[in-house]
Amino acid sequence: MTAAALIVAAGRGTRAGGPLPKQYCPIGGRPLLYHTLARFAAHPAISHIQVVIHGDDRALYEEAADGLPGLLPPVPGGATRQASVLAGLEALAALSPAPQQVLIHDGARPFISADLISRVLDALEDAPGALPALAVTDTLRRGENGFCGATVPREGLWRAQTPQGFRFADILAAHRAAEGSDMSDDVALASAAGLNVRLVDGSETNFKVTQAEDFARAETYLAAHMETRTGSGYDVHRFAEGSEVMLCGIAVPHSQSLAGHSDADVGLHAATDALLGALGDGDIGSHFPPSDPQWKGAASHLFLSHAAKLMRARGGALLHLDVTLICERPKIGPHREAMRARLAEILDVPLHRISVKATTTEGLGFTGRQEGIAAQALATIRLPAEEFS
Repeated sequence: MTAAALIVAAGRGTRAGGPLPKQYCPIGGRPLLYHTLARFAAHPAISHIQVVIHGDDRALYEEAADGLPGLLPPVPGGATRQASVLAGLEALAALSPAPQQVLIHDGARPFISADLISRVLDALEDAPGALPALAVTDTLRRGENGFCGATVPREGLWRAQTPQGFRFADILAAHRAAEGSDMSDDVALASAAGLNVRLVDGSETNFKVTQAEDFARAETYLAAHMETRTGSGYDVHRFAEGSEVMLCGIAVPHSQSLAGHSDADVGLHAATDALLGALGDGDIGSHFPPSDPQWKGAASHLFLSHAAKLMRARGGALLHLDVTLICERPKIGPHREAMRARLAEILDVPLHRISVKATTTEGLGFTGRQEGIAAQALATIRLPAEEFS
């Protein structure tokens, strides 16, 4: 079964008190919507992600979605949530083939777990709809003119969450038939169309960020569920004929060049392996085999950008990258700051998260004999801890 995620992020809610719509306010240094999208992008059962945004928010959306795989071009929403969902469904219907299942999720619920996504999808195997929900455990009372009224029995009451899952053809037909009405959510619309919706266990961590205190809760949750990991990289290339060497993305004039299948940038190669090592995702050769002719002469920033995208797709962030270049010549000092700036640009991080150093081997070994250049790199990243649970 092919499954798509439809993320509704067209609202203009500013109840959290920030200058931006809440879905673009930062959590853990990245827009809230980024965290939501990253969870779906990392789930193997989700083939497409369709986001519905406000027409004025395209630039904010592009920043929030940067580096995430599997995203279709966003579509503008309507005047109501229901109209926005229909716009997203119609965009998915235009795919060939259209998905067989769809999960409709609030963009302001950034901590949806892989297990919850799977539970909703599994429920669709024998029901046309599925709703994650939590049983009400608090005592409920009616309010009467500012005073406590009658107790409301809580038996059988549930707190609805998203993603609300449906067989795609069913929910598309229901939305088309109800166009112009204003149902409270997609389950209400599905129920009105005669679709049975199965309850599945929700999650307390799948909360919706609405008020300022919700952002504080989200920051606390994110900090408690992140893990710091370190990876190392090492690379060597020998000298060959030429007039410059590529080091950390900078062309450095020299009496020779470095030989390699790509542009032989030892600094970027070591940095790429360091990031991949921290992710536990192979090495540069497994992602870009030297036997593949398409990488012959390739610019090595493509390799590092790829590793960074893999990291961001898993909800990760680079804390620090330290690159050490080992050579007698050329001199690195005059180019060090340009190298730091280029690495920061490739990785889309502030300059203070990048270090470039150089050393010699005091004339010993192949680098001491000026036969080539070596590089070491150490990358420290932060990833959601559940990635490794």
